[in-house]
Amino acid sequence: MKVAAIQMVSSTRVEDNLEQAHALLSEAARGGAELAVLPEYFCIMGRRDTDKLALQEALGAGPIQAWLAATARELGLWIVGGTLPLSLPERDDARVRNASLAFSPSGDRVACYDKIHLFRFDDGTRVYDEAAVLTAGRTPTLFELPSRDGHTWKVGMSVCYDLRFPELYRHYAAQGADLLLVPSAFTYVTGMAHWEVLLRARATENLAGVIAAAQGGTHENGRRTWGHSLVVDAWGQVLGVQTEGAGVVLADLLPQDIAARRAQLPALTHRVL
Repeated sequence: MKVAAIQMVSSTRVEDNLEQAHALLSEAARGGAELAVLPEYFCIMGRRDTDKLALQEALGAGPIQAWLAATARELGLWIVGGTLPLSLPERDDARVRNASLAFSPSGDRVACYDKIHLFRFDDGTRVYDEAAVLTAGRTPTLFELPSRDGHTWKVGMSVCYDLRFPELYRHYAAQGADLLLVPSAFTYVTGMAHWEVLLRARATENLAGVIAAAQGGTHENGRRTWGHSLVVDAWGQVLGVQTEGAGVVLADLLPQDIAARRAQLPALTHRVL
């Protein structure tokens, strides 16, 4: 299956971001991709963390979700909308869910994953705490993706800071996942230090493909994100990368290669915990 990791440098304007995302998704579709993954906060990188609260949508209703569904239908793509702000079941004007939604080429929503691990960083001069405006999810989420070649991929969903918690991905592998998604907006500092090594580790230890779509550049709000969107195979090899700026990473992930790696090195069957 040809897959695409979409890298963006999202602005403070939803309309501009959706226009850019559409252009990049169209490029992915022209390149033969079946699945395209948008980065975390593809729809907005606000001037303040609280800006996302005004854009919150109820699950199943809202202009950003409608756009994702319509674009999936138009382009005939499986699209994972990195993240967007979804309302809590009991709407809260102080907090939202940071949700990743998967849509089929028919425009149907097939999965919704709420980011479980919320990022907090404090180096003495900079402090960032996602829990100030986000409520953590609780439920790992898998969905099935039947590809054109007849293989049904089992896809495990995650977002950004989740990457530092290998037990989530091991849970997915134990459920049969052969593809892991990591839409992200890693900071420049933490990304430079840990991004690639963590992604390759998650692929290697679970013998699974990884698609990591990222924000990558300096945003209007002054934040700088690391970028380096990657597609990694089940042996931990990087198949493609976009270092900085908006772009599309196209790569082929082959189910027979994943099956062969798992047969050659049956580490997943050797677990004792």
